[in-house]
Amino acid sequence: MRLKAVIDRFEGSKAVLLAGEQEIGVNWPSELLPEAKEGDILAIEITVDVEATQQARAEIDALFEQIIRQDGNNNN
Repeated sequence: MRLKAVIDRFEGSKAVLLAGEQEIGVNWPSELLPEAKEGDILAIEITVDVEATQQARAEIDALFEQIIRQDGNNNN
């Protein structure tokens, strides 16, 4: 998905972006926009990182299994 966002303003360490046609407000760390200024238009691409998602799920499953095994050993 690609969308455009305009930098509406800066508030402290955050940039307030108005994203998409509906101009949904998004707070974004201004440190990630080092050369940007109010009124700049950003092109944003959002994708799902399938590999990272699968890895995170595998880690969670492994931790869950470890907890189940430990709990089973404590009940004996």
